[in-house]
Amino acid sequence: MVRIPDAKVALSTASVYPESTATAFEIAARLGYDGVEVMVWTDPVSQDIDALRRLSDYHGVPVLAVHAPCLLITQRVWSTDPWVKLQRARSAAERLGASTVVVHPPFRWQRNYAREFVRGVWRMEHETDVRFAVENMYPWRYRDREMLAYAPDWDPTNDDYRHFTVDLSHTATARNDALEMVQRMGDRLAHVHLADGNGSAKDEHLVPGRGSQPCAQVLERLAATGFDGHVVVEVNTRRAMSAAEREADLAEALAFTRLHLASPTWVPGS
Repeated sequence: MVRIPDAKVALSTASVYPESTATAFEIAARLGYDGVEVMVWTDPVSQDIDALRRLSDYHGVPVLAVHAPCLLITQRVWSTDPWVKLQRARSAAERLGASTVVVHPPFRWQRNYAREFVRGVWRMEHETDVRFAVENMYPWRYRDREMLAYAPDWDPTNDDYRHFTVDLSHTATARNDALEMVQRMGDRLAHVHLADGNGSAKDEHLVPGRGSQPCAQVLERLAATGFDGHVVVEVNTRRAMSAAEREADLAEALAFTRLHLASPTWVPGS
């Protein structure tokens, strides 16, 4: 018997870039996604809670998660103070009814923030019902050189966090074993960024099934173990030649995710 999955499948608003946050809501509704994860970045709508609520209500698409502005291009979004960014992300999640805030480990040059990050995230978790799910990143590589850009670590399983996000494009870029990382995260895995990759130094975010990552196996494992968090399609569609091609990629990603979340084939120990 095919198992009915507990996880909801969301579309990251980053998946429609260079289209707008508003376009992501429209596409998510049309394709039948269960909700969206809002990537807070330089698009003003992504930073505007009232505008996001109006989009959610108009399209009937809930905001399931908020991705805090942790990228290089968002260093000035919602303050230059990283703790203020997290506080505002928490407030946004609470006001929008989202269960999760996704956060990256600090950059190494954010020394004070990095020093207090583990304790600070735990402290913020105690102040809200919203989960702060720390995401796995990767070493930066250029030719034969490797730079550790994140602190305390690009691999959050080396530190003590209450909740994790696993990103399968990032496992590809880091060239580590995605299934092993999921196993290490255990019941603290709260959130999934589903994408694929081939181990390039570039963070590829391919449509799942187009790279070398065990996307299907990870989804089947989640289904078999009763995962009740969110699986977020976070893919790169920048090279799409048209809106129709972009939408076709996002429809393919959704179909792949639903198919393997419903699969009964994974067994413990595999």
